[in-house]
Amino acid sequence: MASDTAVHDRATRTSPHESSSRVGALLFVTALVGLGLVTAPFAFQMFSRAPKGATMIADFKPFMTNQRLDGFQHDIAEIDGAVTQIDRARPPAAASNATYQEFDRQWPAINADMTNLLDTVQRNVGNYRAVAALPDFRLFPWFFVVPGVLIAGAAGVALRRPRSRSRSRRRLRVVLVALGVGLVLAPLVFDMFARAPKGGHMMTAFKDLETTQKVQRVQGYFSAMAAGQGAIRLDIEAALQRSGTDLPAVAALDRDWVHILNDMTPMIGAMSDNVGNYRAVAAMPPFPMFPWFFVIPGVLVAGSALLIRVPRNNATRRQGVS
Repeated sequence: MASDTAVHDRATRTSPHESSSRVGALLFVTALVGLGLVTAPFAFQMFSRAPKGATMIADFKPFMTNQRLDGFQHDIAEIDGAVTQIDRARPPAAASNATYQEFDRQWPAINADMTNLLDTVQRNVGNYRAVAALPDFRLFPWFFVVPGVLIAGAAGVALRRPRSRSRSRRRLRVVLVALGVGLVLAPLVFDMFARAPKGGHMMTAFKDLETTQKVQRVQGYFSAMAAGQGAIRLDIEAALQRSGTDLPAVAALDRDWVHILNDMTPMIGAMSDNVGNYRAVAAMPPFPMFPWFFVIPGVLVAGSALLIRVPRNNATRRQGVS
């Protein structure tokens, strides 16, 4: 009976050479996955680009609230209210002031463009919050490098010891499965499947805003608004006061102009300062792909590890024969 069992075991058990080749192939694939994780941040220049993304997120933070953006919208509406009142009243001082007339001609386009800019930013407040809730961008390269080094290192050591004992191979399986599962779970822990696509939407929405041309145009708007407000304050408002004409919106703009200027100038400064940072982030792979950069390698590593057979030790073999 024992002899029959031994014959059956020899007939069904994979040969040592076949088992060693199979394990070697699985370990080789695992090592390649680990090396791929290590090289990905270098291939995508993440060590230089990701910190710029962190800077952009930090610089935008003071302005990416509905309260602050509502304030900007109110600032634009206040300027529009003053211009509308002057155009309706048609005071002689406005008609004779060339600076104001030039501003009045430009204002409809300025108003439309600035309102569209603020509307676009306000629609993306939720998307910004989703991106800001992700781990610090400066850590992202290390999320690839650290597990990649561990995976490639473990697989590499095992490849150099193809005839490892069952206990060593079992430990190797546990380590690789744990690393693979960790990679799969990381996007779930950080809610990346929901947050990363929102980051992609924000990057797409800001594509036409975070350009040198756009920033220079907006800065030109502020020069035009400053010139127009100067004409209103120094000439038109003074003439209205002398004539006893009351235009409340004009008086409000004159009173609030310094606040408006101080309120909106930092936002334009942040836009200007982050044109290069935006380009750096846009040059990386699209946000919606990032969760899969963890999940796919994780599945490959854990799956390969589970396919590695652990040889039975000698004691177990003798017990089966007897």
